[in-house]
Amino acid sequence: MLATQDDVAVHRELVERLMDARRQSDALFALVREDALYERPIAERHRIIFYVGHLEAFDWNLLHERALGLKSWHPEFERLFAFGIDPVGGGLPDDRESDWPGLNVVRDYVEGTRSRIDERLSGGNAEYGVDGASLNVLLNVAIEHRLMHVETLSYMLHQLAFEKKVRTSEVPEPTASRVGAGMVDVPAGSVTVGLTRGGEEFGWDNEFEAHSVDVAGFAMDREKVTNGDYLKFVAAGGYKTRALWRDEDWEWITGRGISHPVFWKRAAAEWHYRTMFEEVALPVEWPVYVSHAEAMAYSRWVGKSLPSEEEWQRAASVSGMHGLFGNGWEWTSSEFKPFPGFEAFSFYRGYSADFFDGKHFVMKGGSPVTAECMLRPTFRNWFQPHYQYVYAGFRCVNR
Repeated sequence: MLATQDDVAVHRELVERLMDARRQSDALFALVREDALYERPIAERHRIIFYVGHLEAFDWNLLHERALGLKSWHPEFERLFAFGIDPVGGGLPDDRESDWPGLNVVRDYVEGTRSRIDERLSGGNAEYGVDGASLNVLLNVAIEHRLMHVETLSYMLHQLAFEKKVRTSEVPEPTASRVGAGMVDVPAGSVTVGLTRGGEEFGWDNEFEAHSVDVAGFAMDREKVTNGDYLKFVAAGGYKTRALWRDEDWEWITGRGISHPVFWKRAAAEWHYRTMFEEVALPVEWPVYVSHAEAMAYSRWVGKSLPSEEEWQRAASVSGMHGLFGNGWEWTSSEFKPFPGFEAFSFYRGYSADFFDGKHFVMKGGSPVTAECMLRPTFRNWFQPHYQYVYAGFRCVNR
């Protein structure tokens, strides 16, 4: 079957979006001084050099055989750079810098992989595919996967020492609270969660299948909790009050000596805030970015709760809420679980299913560095409750 003009136009748009995503990831790596690319800014993650190779290895492993009819050209790197890590239970990577290939070798691999993929994509054939997934679906996966890493790499580079970065471009920052405190009453009602299979909109496997949920009435904070709000919690001894923390969370903060958000730093009698390139006075009107455990402790301190995923989705459908998308992910109380009718991607079975383990919590919304294509109400992000480095805040509910 020949591709229609619409098929060709969609294919070309997706290819250009992939090129743009590459430009964004390249620009992010350019922030790092070359002699720092083997650093590990976050202990739970790979060294930066892994991600230089991973983005191309992922695209190659996804596309080369099943979609583009290409044979393997660098099996060693296709395996070495295949998978990221998300250690559960405290296990941390212990590889050494010398375990990784040289930078020029990795860059040659990146260039070679791109050229092979691009040569086939330039043919404009949008009908290749496998297991019911068209090339267009696979390209959407490659694009959003890369853009997800642009964001998670931002978290990582945020923790890299200032002197190891080059300020070649600015990084989007949060915006201040505009409408002030207060809660919005959300009436009881039904909300549709997820996407309908077979529609035109791309979604990851965990976004399907669309289903309706009846949600009881509740009230939710109009704005995210701010640094200024959270400062009161810190000053009141929130990190020293055992009753506010679950057993595993208390063990975590006491064992790690955690007494404030990871983006904050105490300087004499003042609190400072770590941005990507410098420390500034704590911006009290910005949303606070904390782990799930810290968000839950604060919500208990104010006598409230975190919203469930369904409550958050219901609140997004009423007027009066502010800053739900693009100013920081928002933690929910919901464990990351499959929707009814879930079917894992046949070409990426572990993307969601590997994390349906009761140890990850759903986040909604999006941060200042989240790509626009993922600022959709159905998108589901997730992290472990003790991971502090995400641009993730929260708001509370009264039921």
